[in-house]
Amino acid sequence: AMALCLKQVFNKDKTFRPRKKFEPGTQRFELYKKAQASLKSGLDLRAVVQLPPGESINDWIAVHVVDFFNRINLIYGTMSEFCTEKSCPIMSGGLKYEYRWQDDSRYKKPTKLSAPKYMCMLMDWIEMLINNEDIFPTRIGVPFPKQFQQVCTKILTRLFRVFVHVYIHHFDSIINMGAEAHVNTCYKHFYYFIREFSLIDHRELEPL
Repeated sequence: AMALCLKQVFNKDKTFRPRKKFEPGTQRFELYKKAQASLKSGLDLRAVVQLPPGESINDWIAVHVVDFFNRINLIYGTMSEFCTEKSCPIMSGGLKYEYRWQDDSRYKKPTKLSAPKYMCMLMDWIEMLINNEDIFPTRIGVPFPKQFQQVCTKILTRLFRVFVHVYIHHFDSIINMGAEAHVNTCYKHFYYFIREFSLIDHRELEPL
């Protein structure tokens, strides 16, 4: 029963959060469709992440940040029953890496949290950012803020930590659920994307 068919696992939509959708008819929806189509075409993932000719880099990054948020949310959602206060009292990636939570409201200083609590704070924080029109404008002709790529770097750096935790602490569960190929593909896609646009400091990538 553990080896649920992959479709079931990932269609249960056991996301932590409701999915963020792109509005049909917008430029970004078209870009999203383009990105999804090339992903399904079986093209090399290194080619898939490249900016299509004539497109804006910020739009391309925005589409991917939202899409990775949705996908990683789903991956963690399927794992979350195995990631508990008891099993993972510290948000970590093995013995060498510990991730502390910091934000502008409740946790002004980097704070030790359990993995599930960290994930919860993380997903809330990203959701707040991607729904903020001042940071992720969705209306045509509204420019991105100057610090847009910086914000995306921070989001992607923290999302990368979800992969680190899941791979290092919950890989057996991924295998038992038959989700290994799906998670690996998602990770590769994410990795090639952040490398293509140098969006994460290479030191952050060391754990994997």
